[in-house]
Amino acid sequence: MDYTKIKTFGELKNAGYTPKTIKEELRHNLITKIQKGQTVFEGVHGYEETVIPELERAILSKHNINLLGLRGQAKTRLARLMVNLLDEYVPMVEGSEINDDPFSPISRYAVELLREKADETPISWLHRSERFAEKLATPDVTVADLIGDVDPIKAANLRLSYADDRVIHFGMIPRANRSIFVINELPDLQARIQVALFNILQEGDIQIRGFKLRLPLDVQFVFTANPEDYTNRGSIVTPLKDRIGSQILTHYPTSVAVAKTITAQEVGLETGQKEQIYVPELAREILEQISFEARESEYIDVKSGVSARMSITAFQNLLSTAELRMLRNGETSTAVRLSDFMGIVPAITGKVELLYEGEQEGAAAVAIQLIENAVKTIFPTLFPKIEKLEKENEQYPYDDIMRWFLSSDGIELLDELTSMDYQRTLEQIEPIGALIQQYQPETKQEDIYFLSEFVLWGLTLHNKLSKYRVDKGLQFQDNFQGYLRNNL
Repeated sequence: MDYTKIKTFGELKNAGYTPKTIKEELRHNLITKIQKGQTVFEGVHGYEETVIPELERAILSKHNINLLGLRGQAKTRLARLMVNLLDEYVPMVEGSEINDDPFSPISRYAVELLREKADETPISWLHRSERFAEKLATPDVTVADLIGDVDPIKAANLRLSYADDRVIHFGMIPRANRSIFVINELPDLQARIQVALFNILQEGDIQIRGFKLRLPLDVQFVFTANPEDYTNRGSIVTPLKDRIGSQILTHYPTSVAVAKTITAQEVGLETGQKEQIYVPELAREILEQISFEARESEYIDVKSGVSARMSITAFQNLLSTAELRMLRNGETSTAVRLSDFMGIVPAITGKVELLYEGEQEGAAAVAIQLIENAVKTIFPTLFPKIEKLEKENEQYPYDDIMRWFLSSDGIELLDELTSMDYQRTLEQIEPIGALIQQYQPETKQEDIYFLSEFVLWGLTLHNKLSKYRVDKGLQFQDNFQGYLRNNL
C-alpha cells in the first residue's frame, strides 16, 4: 500500500501502518533481500566471504557498528550503502526538528502538537535518502556540534528564559533521529567528546547545559576507525567501545582480479578515453600489482596502508599519459605502453607514507621501483623464469634476443613516438616476436607490442639487458654497451 498520500495521524492509524525502529527496519529489509537472493551491498567487491557476512550478522543483531580498517578499504561506502536497507518512506510529525515518529513522539514540539490536534496532527514523509548523516571526527568537534547547546537568539526571539528547554538548539545526533549516523575516524574525536556519546548509545539520555532530557533517540550508529590512529592521534575510550555492538575488520583486496574490478568500477573515465585509448589486460594487471608490491615494500609504512585509491588515480594518470601523446601526435587513437607507466609516478608518491629508508631513496625512486617490482613479479607467470646462473653451451629461451642486442646499438622508445613508429621500433627485434609466439601464442594482435616491451623490461630487471631513462624516453641496450655508457 502507498502510505505517502496520507496527510494526518488519524488516517495513518486507520490505514494500519505499523511503525518500526530503525534497527528493526534494517533487520526486516535485510531478511527480505536475503530471502529474495538480492545483492545487499551493491558495488563492494572482495568482501563477499569476510566483511559483508559480519556486517549482515551485526544488522540482524541490531548492533551499533564500528568498521575498523586502514584507509581506502570502503568503510564509508559500506555505511552509506546501509541506507538502501531502510524503508523508502517513513512518517514524521510535520515541522519536527528531530523527525518525530507520530506513534512515539519525543520532542516537546511533537508531544504538544499531538496533544492539541490528536488525529488531525499533520504528518509528512521522510525519504530514506534524507535519513543519513555523516560527521568527520576532528579535534575541534564539540559537544554542541553533536548533541546541542542553548541558543540565545532563540531565547530572545521567543522571549523565554534559559531555564526553558525550548531554547535548546539540537545538534547533529538528535537531528539524525530515526536515521543512520556515521562518525568517521572516531579515534580523532577527543576523549571528552566520546564520553558524551555514552548515554546516547545506551540509554538515549542527552544533557545540554544542565538540561537533562529523556530523549530515547532512535539512531543506527556506524563508526569508522583506522587502527593507525590508535597510536598516532588518539584512541577509542574503553567504555565507548563497550557500547558498540560489533567491531568489523575490513581489509584490502586479496587478489589482483578483485582489485581490477574495483578500479574499473571507480575510475570514472571520460567517453573519449574509453573509445580512443586501448588498455591491454596485462597493463591492468601490472597497475594493480603495484599496490600489492607497495604493501610489502620495505620503504613504505605498511601500517599506514596503501589505499585502493592509488590504483584508481594511477589508472587515470596512465590513460592521460597515453592521451596526451595521442593529442600531440595528432592521432585519433592509441594504446597504452609500458613506458607510459612513468606517468603514474605522481599518483603513487601522493598515496604512500614512506619510512626513513624510503625518504632516503626518494619518493620518485621508490615509485619507479614499485612499477619495476610489479613487472618482475608478473614476468615468470607469462614467460620462462630467468635463472641467475646459466650453464655454458646450453640454449636458453632469451639467447636470440640477447644476440640481437649484442649485434646492434639497442633501441630507443621515446615517449612521443607515434603508434606507427613505436610498432616499427619493436618489430626490429624479431626474436621477441618468436618468443611471444612460442610462449603466449593466444596473444591478441593489439597486445603484441605491449607484451614486446614487457619482455624488454623483464630482461633488464633480471640484468640481461640495460635500460636507461633518457631525456625523452627509454633506451634499451646490451649490458656491455651499458657498461661502456656508464664508464666513458
